[in-house]
Amino acid sequence: MTADSAGGESNEGILLDEPTTADLRAKVTEAWREFAAALATLVPTLMPGSHVDVTLDPTASGTGLAVYSVSIRILPDGEVEALAVGNAGLPEGYRMDRSAVADLVALGWSPPGVLPGSGDSFGLRSSQDQSTQLATVVSRTLRDVYGAPHPAFLVYLVHDEDDEPIDTAPLATARHEPSIDGDLDIGDLDDDGALSAALGAAAETVPLDERVRTVVATMSKTTVDQLQVDTDGDIGIRAGSAMVFVRVRDNPPLVDVFSPILTEVEPTEQLYVKLSELTNRMPIGRLYCAQDTVWASIPVFGRNFQATHLMLAVQVMTGLADELDDRLHGEFGGKRFFGEGDKPTPAKQPAAEDHRTGMYL
Repeated sequence: MTADSAGGESNEGILLDEPTTADLRAKVTEAWREFAAALATLVPTLMPGSHVDVTLDPTASGTGLAVYSVSIRILPDGEVEALAVGNAGLPEGYRMDRSAVADLVALGWSPPGVLPGSGDSFGLRSSQDQSTQLATVVSRTLRDVYGAPHPAFLVYLVHDEDDEPIDTAPLATARHEPSIDGDLDIGDLDDDGALSAALGAAAETVPLDERVRTVVATMSKTTVDQLQVDTDGDIGIRAGSAMVFVRVRDNPPLVDVFSPILTEVEPTEQLYVKLSELTNRMPIGRLYCAQDTVWASIPVFGRNFQATHLMLAVQVMTGLADELDDRLHGEFGGKRFFGEGDKPTPAKQPAAEDHRTGMYL
């Protein structure tokens, strides 16, 4: 896993010629800035022996047993030691390539074993009065090297030398690890608290499909019984001229948020190149062509299901699907889901200016 798939700074933006998606990219960038600022504020307040552990939740990345994490430990006299997972701590198939290792070294990490006591991890020494620089390195490591698409897909734990949890201010939109099995804190995504009240502490006792329907109903400001569910059990959400579906799979537990962007489109080399280019620029998810249909998909893992992950996936997908079907239809023809009168090779349509629902946060 490297930064190339994460939609970080190394990718110069997603669909930058569209104001709405430029705004989406700005929101993601700002979320990372807020996370770094919160971490920089936290580190100087901690006593010697305290730890801050930040991990990319496998729910976000589909990495299974691979745990991409950074641990910060406060030493005496204001010194700080940070450790970042190395390839020895990652299962085969999820290890970093030479480019990712080089990126870690360029950020200031020493290779495993160089820093005394670092073992198989990359190591870094800093100080509490240099917390801003340290927070920047940690943020870029999680985002650009480990591939975290957004701080909301991070979990963190702050604890003392006896492993007792320490209450601290939130690290922006990252999720406090002890709250995983407790009341759901979804911040700005749930302004009226409706979802927190609906799910409460019953996280693991309610079947996954019921939890998913509760989340989608809350986002749609409707009831579970009023959701649009087809014969396959897929929940349908209209997004302008596009349709987004939410499907729950059992083995492995997975929630697939997907959209048929275009149908009856001719697969060409130019189309495949375009889809690859757009996928590399997207903050999360992928685009692909199967037979004569262009699909967009964002998977959300069902193990340790978190409502915030599904909400972000749905909001990203509804915004991008409504935009991309217009853009790709204008360039490659085909039919949009709600594109009445679409023809195989129409003239390019102007960008729609109607309200978009896909900007997350």
